[in-house]
Amino acid sequence: MSQQPCHFEASRSLTALEQDSTIIAVIEMSQSKWLVAALVPGIGRHPLKKLDAREEGLLTLLHRWRNEAGQAGREIKRVAVAYEAGRDGFWLARWLRARDVEVYVIHPTSIAVSREHRRAKTDRLDTELLMRAFLGWLRGEKRHCSMVAIPTIEEEDARRPSRERQNLVSEQTRIVNQMKAIFARFGILTFRPTLRKTEERLRGLRTAEGTPLPENTRAELCRHLARLRVVRESSKNACASSWRLLLQRTALTRCCA
Repeated sequence: MSQQPCHFEASRSLTALEQDSTIIAVIEMSQSKWLVAALVPGIGRHPLKKLDAREEGLLTLLHRWRNEAGQAGREIKRVAVAYEAGRDGFWLARWLRARDVEVYVIHPTSIAVSREHRRAKTDRLDTELLMRAFLGWLRGEKRHCSMVAIPTIEEEDARRPSRERQNLVSEQTRIVNQMKAIFARFGILTFRPTLRKTEERLRGLRTAEGTPLPENTRAELCRHLARLRVVRESSKNACASSWRLLLQRTALTRCCA
């Protein structure tokens, strides 16, 4: 199984590049299609192939290019593939590495792009940009791009509670701000929607004009409060999961020491 190098450096490759015996491929990924561009030794053209978003089809394509290079008299010792980090995460990198393909995930903000407001942007141009950045990285040249360390499934799963809690805290803030905006429209500026028994206090709440809150507005606020309760409970559960993971890691570190 292909493993990540022990001395991994994100800014450049520490392995010498022998381009005459290396297939270099980049993937521009979308939800339903993948565009794969490559440099294949012994083949004058630069292959560009659009595939359905399926890992088996990608592996078949890489094997086909290896065979074409062999027929051209080139022995392929290395297959290096890269794609940009995004919605698909790292599952494809792990899947390919388990099948002896060297895979890297490029940090999307590390690739220099044109700052022109109306620059051309197509998948073909994106693959050319990725290929230039990946080639420079493989040659050991800095400032071309930066790679992301590929985590294991267990490492990815360990990050979920803290990330979920961050999202829930943001959602809680958004709900509270929406409620404050509703109160502000009726001149109610001192009411705090985060206090206990808020829903009961809504019944007797008066606007700045001395009238009760309108029926539809009060119903909307009650729905916001119901969502806020769910978010708070979920946030507590996520926080508890984060603490359990932290305690497990601390205990493991002490045992190893």
